[in-house]
Amino acid sequence: MTNPGNDIPSVGASGAIAAVLGAYLVTSPRSRINVLVIIGIFIRVARVTAIVFLGIWAITQFLTGIASLGTPTAQTIGVAWWAHIGGFVFGLIAGAALRSRAARLEIAEA
Repeated sequence: MTNPGNDIPSVGASGAIAAVLGAYLVTSPRSRINVLVIIGIFIRVARVTAIVFLGIWAITQFLTGIASLGTPTAQTIGVAWWAHIGGFVFGLIAGAALRSRAARLEIAEA
């Protein structure tokens, strides 16, 4: 829908992976993630929360998706950026729905 003139079909699982990331963010926002940080010749492992890491990732996907709407470049062509964004939003919604359902089931069992 975002590129109707494209003759090449987009096939892949990256939108589904993004949905899993969205659900993970909703269910475990404070979990710590190890991130490899490379600055020049310095390499370090940093620990950040899921909300920070996935927030930066989502913003990056969104900005790249917006950039892909213009003239195609080597960085924007061939990747379904809007599938990542759509999958992530779906994962946020589905994760929130499943989290509240799980909480209701725990209350009903108690």
